[in-house]
Amino acid sequence: MKKKIVVAAAAVVLLVLFASSVVITAENEYSLVRQFGRISRVIDEAGLSVKIPFIQTTDTYPKETLLYNLTPSEVITKDKKTMITDSYVLWRISDPMKFAQTLNGSVMNAESRINTAVYNAMKNAISSMNQDQVITSRDGELSELVMERIDAGMDQYGIELLMFETKQLDLPEDNKAAVYERMISERDNIAATYTAEGNSEAQVIRNTTDKEVAISISEAKKQAEILEAEGEAEYMRILSEAYNTPEKTEFYSFVRSLDALRESMTGEDKTVILSADSPIAQIFEGYDE
Repeated sequence: MKKKIVVAAAAVVLLVLFASSVVITAENEYSLVRQFGRISRVIDEAGLSVKIPFIQTTDTYPKETLLYNLTPSEVITKDKKTMITDSYVLWRISDPMKFAQTLNGSVMNAESRINTAVYNAMKNAISSMNQDQVITSRDGELSELVMERIDAGMDQYGIELLMFETKQLDLPEDNKAAVYERMISERDNIAATYTAEGNSEAQVIRNTTDKEVAISISEAKKQAEILEAEGEAEYMRILSEAYNTPEKTEFYSFVRSLDALRESMTGEDKTVILSADSPIAQIFEGYDE
């Protein structure tokens, strides 16, 4: 019995020693091995590790991305208007040793530091913009500005801030309606200005176009008159060449006289009274001879 008891006790001691000497590190955590309270080493790979039992102890810290919701608070814009902000940040432990040394490995202490840093950056960012600018920057511009203004000293705590987002950015209920009405009025004024500028530019374009059309029409008329004059000159030249002999000239006069007679004999009355010296009368007198 004594031997069995001794064997059982030895087995228990060995089991305790084994359990005290094994460090199990999960995929989503860091393991810090301490010896007499001082950090001996950091284990950031998942798996089993060994430590000195009873002399070394182990602390674990989260390795995954953490979410922290800031308390809704009031901020003042550049034009002295009050706004209510409700936001959150994503963060992670980037250096577990610094995190343990500066914040005692406390997530609560880390969130307190984050709250102060982010709130100050957000307050500074919003205080640099008018209320209208703050409202229109909720599509991501404000988040980028806050991230730029967050103090880089967060690195000294072994913390990395990954993202800042605003869940709600609104006006106090007592002046929300008045602010929206003022914004609508300002937008209407801007729209009216754009409309007036557009109409003015359209009028300038119309005037320019009308002037160009008038010039084109004038040039076309001028060119038509020139062509008409040139055609008449060519016509006269051809006639001159065609009737450049006395016989041709006499024939031309004969034909023109007949044309004139035909034009004058219109209607039912076919009687024509001619003077003796009329070219037409002379034609018929010559014919009678």
